[in-house]
Amino acid sequence: MEAESTMSASELEYLACCGSTKFAKEMAMASPFPSLKEAITAARDIWFNKVDVNGWLEAFSAHPQIGERSRKVDTSAQWSKGEQSTALATATGSGLQELAEWNSKYRQKFGFVFLICASGRSSAEILSELKRRYPNRPIIEFENAAQEQMKVTELRLAKLFSTKEKAVPSGEHSATDVAKKVEDRVSIIGGHLTAASEASAGRASQVPPRTRPPITTHVLDVSCGSPAAGVEVLLEMWQGAQPRPLFGGADIGGWVFLGSSSTDSDGRSGQLMSITDAVKPGIYKINFNTGKYCPEGFFPYVSIVFEIRESQKWQHFHVPLLLSPFSFSTYRGS
Repeated sequence: MEAESTMSASELEYLACCGSTKFAKEMAMASPFPSLKEAITAARDIWFNKVDVNGWLEAFSAHPQIGERSRKVDTSAQWSKGEQSTALATATGSGLQELAEWNSKYRQKFGFVFLICASGRSSAEILSELKRRYPNRPIIEFENAAQEQMKVTELRLAKLFSTKEKAVPSGEHSATDVAKKVEDRVSIIGGHLTAASEASAGRASQVPPRTRPPITTHVLDVSCGSPAAGVEVLLEMWQGAQPRPLFGGADIGGWVFLGSSSTDSDGRSGQLMSITDAVKPGIYKINFNTGKYCPEGFFPYVSIVFEIRESQKWQHFHVPLLLSPFSFSTYRGS
């Protein structure tokens, strides 16, 4: 029990890791964690599956502009200063001016601060990445910012837990071992490896029972910066004569209905399939009735087809839709 208590943190401490109040509350309620890895797994689930678009924007706004010194003196500001230390140390006066100008252009175009996991990056690298991402469509850049926020959150969780481990009496050998693992994790994240290891994900003995269906989704209306409520969603699985649907081929009768729902006020769909520990490997399709939600839009409906392999059957698949009247994108969440 003592080891678990060292992996517990307050809502305020989690708020320093990620500026979303929803994220901080959910993390505090989920505490304590038996390890940093478990904390990061929970953080990714909360960030991508429970925090809505307003929470994402709240977290983005908590960051100072890259190259700008925050006037705050709280933990988040101190961590931000450390994360930008390489950039500030390698910047020239003219370089900082150019970075500030591009930051301003970015914010005017997208409505939020340019977000990047700056740890270990020079000012030239950050400026180059800012210029590379600037031509992106808003819907793509919103996703990029969310992914970068998760990198920062993982890094800060490692710092938070490392600090707590150092407070454990040195005579406890197990705590020392854990602290060493935490330090290793900080090094890994500092190198921009953001995903926790899933090497053991396929072993049922290490997977807790599910509390939700293995396939979920939510819809964000990027055009107005809010969840999309009332979107009809339908989930199907391929069970045709061919092992998989053929590109350009007729697939009548091959898709089997699994479930349907409509998104709620948070943009999340209801249950689309049964809650089962091991999802059946195969090819799935989620259909969104975008034409009914946005009659003036370009897409009468959107279908996302994806495959779940045997080695992935214990994992969770969150397949969100980021929608605007004339574009959409998606990604594999967790």
